[in-house]
Amino acid sequence: MPEARDASPYDALLLLSFGGPEGPDDVVPFLENVTRGRGIPKERLKEVGQHYFRFGGVSPINEHNRALLTALRKDFAEHGLDLPVYWGNRNWAPYLTDTLREMVNAGHRRILTLATSAYASYSGCRQYRENLADALATLEAEGLELPRIDKLRHYFNHPGFVEPMAEGLVKSLADLPEEVRAAAHIAFTTHSVPHTTADTSGPVEGHGDGGAYLRQHLDVARVIAETVREKTGVDHPWQLVYQSRSGAPHIPWLEPDICDHLERLHDAGVPAVVMAPIGFVSDHMEVLYDLDTEATAKAGELGLPVRRSATVGDDPRFAAAVRDLILERAAVERGQQVTPCALGSLGPSHQVCPVGCCPGRTPKPAAAGADSPYA
Repeated sequence: MPEARDASPYDALLLLSFGGPEGPDDVVPFLENVTRGRGIPKERLKEVGQHYFRFGGVSPINEHNRALLTALRKDFAEHGLDLPVYWGNRNWAPYLTDTLREMVNAGHRRILTLATSAYASYSGCRQYRENLADALATLEAEGLELPRIDKLRHYFNHPGFVEPMAEGLVKSLADLPEEVRAAAHIAFTTHSVPHTTADTSGPVEGHGDGGAYLRQHLDVARVIAETVREKTGVDHPWQLVYQSRSGAPHIPWLEPDICDHLERLHDAGVPAVVMAPIGFVSDHMEVLYDLDTEATAKAGELGLPVRRSATVGDDPRFAAAVRDLILERAAVERGQQVTPCALGSLGPSHQVCPVGCCPGRTPKPAAAGADSPYA
């Protein structure tokens, strides 16, 4: 029998994700959910939806979340962690509010949340916390007894997140033609965000100089690059670059874009590139289209050999990392001393998002943090 693990006071885990369409008829309604309040015409949404229509109107993110759910439940069962796992999305079924309602009706009152975003930023953390507050407000209006919800700390530098990416990068380098392999460059990619969002990411005292968003990505990239050097004996040049920009052209966003970066590397005589999407937990649409389709096509135009390394997805090491994070947070809640696991120079992230962390343009209530109205 597996050894019992104590997750008390928590009685359930919520996997909280972005969501995505699962057929052509879902695409425009899904994009309406994503852009609600911005006044974007339906015809424009149809244009934006071409990325999804190209793949039959299906985003891979929901299937990846199902696979992660299976991996988490398997790991928990094998290691004696008696904690049911639920799944709710921000923008598509199963919707967060419906899932929370199901959890409350099942009697759960202390819920831990795992967001499918590893880094500090408004869209990767604060906005999910705002979504939780909105859902709780709905349940409160329905007269339901509200649970207390906490959120697992940022896991960008946990070994169970970092090591699978390093291993995937080594495999992708080995897949390059031998004559270009040793001189290949690594393009670590993540989602571009506005400069103002990057600068204000993380706790208030961490604002400025790129904020937590840049610091965290750069630190993880260094760790992975060093791991690759140790495993291959080659010190590959690398740079953090960006993809999936979606904002107005007059607003400064993080650059360079991956396609522009590939052009510059080619012009500089670089013989090959591996794109490593360290900013993404799984192969969802930004990876499938922006890297596997658009950036790969750009590399083909340039005659530049390119590979794309794997995301973490449902790797058993990531499932084990989630279990470790749950037990760590549960011990903290019980007042026990813990030694959080983290690689790199930044150390473990905060257990509770502090007041003012990752602010949005408009102040909104946010659950699962020090400023939660539902503590």
